[in-house]
Amino acid sequence: QVQLVESGGGLVQAGGSLRLSCAASGRTFNMGWFRQAAGKEREFVAAIDWERSTYYAVSVKGRFTISRDDAKNTVYLQMNSLKPEDTAIYYCASARSRFSVGDGSTYDYWGQGTQVTVSS
Repeated sequence: QVQLVESGGGLVQAGGSLRLSCAASGRTFNMGWFRQAAGKEREFVAAIDWERSTYYAVSVKGRFTISRDDAKNTVYLQMNSLKPEDTAIYYCASARSRFSVGDGSTYDYWGQGTQVTVSS
């Protein structure tokens, strides 16, 4: 069992930046970030696999960067040029083996989420 704890959310003005962190209680392999806005379905944001290949949703590509520090069992999501439509609860997730980067059902563990609010 791996526990995931997100941090770094908050309130920021449009155009600003935030860095989210996801600390895992143990070794992780494939990691992803998802988000869910009020009244909407959960959606994929970014993922990084055990070989450090990265994947992004079209809506965030060029603005968000996912990275990992395996020595700290931590994954980061650097979010720049934030827009009001980025407002959501952001969740990190971990997949032990084969996974589909954008399919949340293929991830094994989830964090509790951290709120990101972007004001216009």
